[in-house]
This record gives sequence, structure tokens and C-alpha cells, in this order.
Amino acid sequence: MRSRARRKPLQVVVKDGELSAVILGIEEYRELLERLEDVEDLKVLEQMRKRPLRFKRLDAFLAESSPRV
Repeated sequence: MRSRARRKPLQVVVKDGELSAVILGIEEYRELLERLEDVEDLKVLEQMRKRPLRFKRLDAFLAESSPRV
């Protein structure tokens, strides 16, 4: 992630005297998306950890799966 010192200042769009949008560089936008995905992944992982682990026997798994070859 880039340091804040190297980032370009945000451009703010004002409509009817109120802030209505922010324009940011594509790299900053991508960084925000990546951080959002990380947060979402952590939430899913947290939910997964709350559920008990369930294992299948290998032969049962192989019987359920279809061969792809």
C-alpha cells in the first residue's frame, strides 16, 4: 500500500452547496476495494470458525464426487 504522503489530494464535488462525491485516483480506489474484500473475508472466516468442524470419510467423499478425467 502506498504511503499517505505520496497520495494525490482528493477532489470533492459540491452540488447545491453540499458535498455529493469524491474523486480519487484509480490506485486508491483499488486499494479501498482490496481492503473491503479483506474485511469481508475476515467476517466469513469468523463465521466459519464458529461452526463445528465436520469431516467425511475419504471413500464417502469419492463416492459423492464425479471423476473429471
